[in-house]
Amino acid sequence: MFNKTSKPTPPAAKPQPTPAPVVTPPLETPAVNMNRTKPVAVSGSAKPLSSFGSGLLIEGNITGNGDLHLDGTVRGDVKVAHLIVGESGNIEGKVEAETVEVRGRIVGSITGKQIKLQATAYVEGDITHDQLAIDVGAFFQGRCLQSRRPEPVQAPVQSPADAVVAPAATPSDFGTPSLNSYDLNALSDLK
Repeated sequence: MFNKTSKPTPPAAKPQPTPAPVVTPPLETPAVNMNRTKPVAVSGSAKPLSSFGSGLLIEGNITGNGDLHLDGTVRGDVKVAHLIVGESGNIEGKVEAETVEVRGRIVGSITGKQIKLQATAYVEGDITHDQLAIDVGAFFQGRCLQSRRPEPVQAPVQSPADAVVAPAATPSDFGTPSLNSYDLNALSDLK
């Protein structure tokens, strides 16, 4: 029954839901290639840098569209987009690339738009270039051939009234002497 002195019993407490633990994602660290000395700007997209170590010997040609860092030895031609020859790099053959940076040794011709010979470079061969930089201390034996594209020559604009039209020569004109032709025998008589 009901009694004024007794306290009512509280209703049963509902169990509170426990909050889910907060999980923080780990911080992402960017991947850094420590072997690459400086980034090479490639038109529009980043191409991966291929690297050949100092212990490699390649006998044959290397051809590709990517960037190459060479510390090994190549006996053959190298044709890539961008080339870096490291201090222990050695190429015996023709080199073609848009940009070439030489710190090692090249024996053969080099063709490219931008070519830089660092202080430790040793190059024997002709260099065909648009831009060439040679640091103090670099060895270079050969010819420098600057390959600039010739600018288009514009002919002067003539109005139709200024144009002089010469009459066409006929075969019969070549047989008869005219005021513009000279007889060499007649000139020898003038002595």
